[in-house]
Amino acid sequence: MTTIARMQRANRGTQFRAVRLHGADPALLDPLMGIDHAWMSAPTFPPHPHAGFSAATYLFLDSGSGMANRDSQGNRNLIEPGGLHWTAAGRGVVHEEVPAIPGSTTHLLQIFINLPQDRQNAEPFALTLAPQEVPVVQRTGVRIRVPLGSFDGVQSPLAPPTEVTLLDISLDANAALALSVPAGQRAFVMPINGRAQLDGVGFGLDDLGAAILPIAAEATTHRLTGQAGGAQVAVFIGTPLRQPVLSNGPMAFARQEDLIAATAAYQRGELGQL
Repeated sequence: MTTIARMQRANRGTQFRAVRLHGADPALLDPLMGIDHAWMSAPTFPPHPHAGFSAATYLFLDSGSGMANRDSQGNRNLIEPGGLHWTAAGRGVVHEEVPAIPGSTTHLLQIFINLPQDRQNAEPFALTLAPQEVPVVQRTGVRIRVPLGSFDGVQSPLAPPTEVTLLDISLDANAALALSVPAGQRAFVMPINGRAQLDGVGFGLDDLGAAILPIAAEATTHRLTGQAGGAQVAVFIGTPLRQPVLSNGPMAFARQEDLIAATAAYQRGELGQL
């Protein structure tokens, strides 16, 4: 049965606002740790560390500009509207992302994905997907972009260290899509614009509702429908890692000793600087 989780608003001054889905219980979103659906028009977060997990940024096509990304591994790139950048932090990295054009409003998802425990102390690395590389699937009244994972046999070219699917789906009013979820996988749907229904249960950005599906022992198929005025949603699907999540905010590990070691390494300047 579909349940509705309530998202939280988060603002920083006038240049940043977000709607956040973060589970107090790590099992709620596993293997994801949280998602911020955000609008940013000026630098908001100074260079900061991450370790033990991955942070991915996906820009929607209606974003007013790209995001300039840089990290302590020497990566420098522009995340264009419709593109995605994945930072696998591993043992630790310092990074920063800001709107490429000051004053323009970027529209994005900031996605935090757990790493398997045996990869949490690996060397950090980055993956980038340009907008034109994102596969697109068309159905009657429905458009599906596939920046991560797959849909109906169509596969994203990106191969991240944690296997997850992200679908950016636009639905006309009353248009419907059959959404398949493999056995044993977690799936949930965040509203981006408008209102939608999942198996007849309504949710939308107006009431801060996100639709969460239970994990099933067998593959399941669900009906996703756009309501009056149409809708845009983000679908997340992944296999739970079922490992502890010990976090101090910017870092998260399965073992306390790894969290302590990464924190100390950052304080000694061993993760690099920007």
